[in-house]
Order: sequence, then C-alpha cells, then structure tokens
Amino acid sequence: MNEKLLEILVCPLTRNKLILKNDELISREAKLAYPIREGIPILIISEARSISDEDLK
Repeated sequence: MNEKLLEILVCPLTRNKLILKNDELISREAKLAYPIREGIPILIISEARSISDEDLK
C-alpha cells in the first residue's frame, strides 16, 4: 500500500487513522479490519470484519 495513501485514510466510523496489518486496514478504536482487494482499500463498514483485542496486538 502506498505510504501517502495510508497517511490520509481514516476509519469511516471513528474518523481515526488506520493501521496496515496483514493486508488489512485496522481501526483500533472501532475494532474493525477493512479488507484490501486488488490493492484497493474497501472502507465500507459492512465489508469490515470485527476483531478482538488479541488481533490488535
């Protein structure tokens, strides 16, 4: 993922920055992982998967 793009992307739910981890964009505050498909971040809340506190480590 492009570093410049990662700097401007935010979680659509919390408006906080996202973290790139294992080909997903992670929102720590919302505990959601947004997929990246074919290099395109899918920032749709219904497409995100819930993650646990363990996944955030």
